[in-house]
Amino acid sequence: MSIAAPKRLDKSVAFFNAVGFQVNPNFTDKTAACMVVTNNINAMLLTHAKFKDFTKKAIADAHKTIEVLTCLSFDSKARVNEIVDKAIAAGGSETGAAQDQGVHVPA
Repeated sequence: MSIAAPKRLDKSVAFFNAVGFQVNPNFTDKTAACMVVTNNINAMLLTHAKFKDFTKKAIADAHKTIEVLTCLSFDSKARVNEIVDKAIAAGGSETGAAQDQGVHVPA
């Protein structure tokens, strides 16, 4: 599970939905949203106030610093490209050129 603290929870949920991920209502309320990325991966989005319940450290400004690098694996390069295209269409941006790390695990 990955945990992030977006400035606008509603916009982040809309972004994840546009990419094709669903909300798990069992772990979602006005302060948090659990986004189902795959059967084994969830991303928790917490409001800043809720995130501060878990740490005393400052929350990173995602426009100025990197707060997390995430790698997701899918069953094909085409599926990865589909997710990236949806993320860009929903307002995301690429931080660099795509990299194939040479790891290909048969399904």
